[in-house]
Amino acid sequence: MATAVIRKTLKSISPSVAIRTLSNRQFGAIATATAGEPESDGPLSSFTFSSDGVDQEVQNEKTKDDSIYLKAPKTPSFPTSASSSSSVTMPMSFMTGSIVGKRFYKQVTTREAEDGNGWSVMLDYRTLKTPSKNPLKCPTLALAKAIAAEWEYQQTDGIRPFTMPLMKLACTALERVPLTRPKIIQHLMKKFPQDLVFCRAPADNDLTRGVLERQVEKIDPLLKWVESEFGFKPVVHSSFFGGKQEDGLVTAIESLLKKTDDCELAAIDALTAAAHSLIISIGIFRGRLQIEEAIELIRLEEDLQVDRWGLVEGGHDVDIADLRVQIATAAVFLALSRRP
Repeated sequence: MATAVIRKTLKSISPSVAIRTLSNRQFGAIATATAGEPESDGPLSSFTFSSDGVDQEVQNEKTKDDSIYLKAPKTPSFPTSASSSSSVTMPMSFMTGSIVGKRFYKQVTTREAEDGNGWSVMLDYRTLKTPSKNPLKCPTLALAKAIAAEWEYQQTDGIRPFTMPLMKLACTALERVPLTRPKIIQHLMKKFPQDLVFCRAPADNDLTRGVLERQVEKIDPLLKWVESEFGFKPVVHSSFFGGKQEDGLVTAIESLLKKTDDCELAAIDALTAAAHSLIISIGIFRGRLQIEEAIELIRLEEDLQVDRWGLVEGGHDVDIADLRVQIATAAVFLALSRRP
């Protein structure tokens, strides 16, 4: 009975309506790929990212053939002339497993930017662009090659944005950080009193038995490094709401953040979001911590609970893998973006 009703409902739905409905949905940022021949008065056609859903909807109304089709149209409707080149609108979700659009390029290369300031990534004759439709200019050739490798890795059946974390960080550093630098630093400093390494487990609780001893063993050396590096001893506490740190330490940390360049601040912000610790981020930034050491500190308490109660498959193992990707990506981006 239920099956018959579902089949009857699906048959009554017009395929064109379903496709139009799916193509109009917005899931996060938007990527626009310009296909066709390069314009005569511009440098190159380009693959761009845009978060302006309104503009994309207006553009889609003007050019009906610009949508991604779930199935190829029966008759070719895309213009072929260079003057009427089409664009493909794709939902760009970096944090999901969705596949957006088919791979539209054959070769990925790098070249020096036209103004000589940085390096560009080329998809055939197209220049990779930022969300604001400016050429993506990497500060170093190493970073450009790494981003090019992410694009080269994409399969022919579709582009997987979640496999391009370096591309995401590069766009953040070039687009978001210059416009919101004071707010980023303000947010980081607001969370600083609640830093993970400042919080200690109570010694008289059976559920956290052994945690305090492990924190003293693993985290105290990092806190001693902070004291030697900035001249102020961090204050530890047992409250989730944090505790007040010395004004001198707060000022020193804030001064360090203000002296960073855009790529460095983007990496520190990403590291802090993943680690829940600005101190661990600065430890990686200053070379005090390696990736595995940072992950061990971040997961210190949870790993003790796993040792005691066991690992939940599909839960703990996925969290560990996700953390490794986030920390490693930001650390690698930080290293690759630094000029020799």
